[in-house]
Amino acid sequence: MGKGALTFFCGKMGAGKSTKALELSKQSNAVLLSEDEWLASLYPNKIASLSDYMHYANLMKPLIKKLVQSILLTGADVVMDFPANTIPQRNWFKSIFTEIEAPHKLLFIDLANEVCLAHIEQRRIEQPERAATDTAEMFTKVTKHFVAPGLEEGFNLVQISSRR
Repeated sequence: MGKGALTFFCGKMGAGKSTKALELSKQSNAVLLSEDEWLASLYPNKIASLSDYMHYANLMKPLIKKLVQSILLTGADVVMDFPANTIPQRNWFKSIFTEIEAPHKLLFIDLANEVCLAHIEQRRIEQPERAATDTAEMFTKVTKHFVAPGLEEGFNLVQISSRR
């Protein structure tokens, strides 16, 4: 039996990574893992800042990595709604699939800042529980760290662009 394929995402806050992850997981009958859901379950009401997020996200990464590798080794596909927005984040994903030689795909959702900010504003209305963290200020803080993936990184890259 072959290994499952790992699909993960790069895109600024509000680019639609979670929406696309849900859509793809349903289309391909893949296991969907959401960082937001894991963080909310494991560390309820603990994330109030970017540094809190980074701390707790890094705490759970070894567990998530092992879980994803185990699922991929069964032959099931995994869609990860976890950000691959920096080189260190992408290197973590690379370690997941290279250690077990599983196929992968990195979807880069490349949207203009204005589109992302409009999505964030809409999300604040639809999900009031996210209003404290889904702000233009947080977008600016997070986007400072964003690095678009380059071909030299060696990923199977699929780019979805909309520069309206």
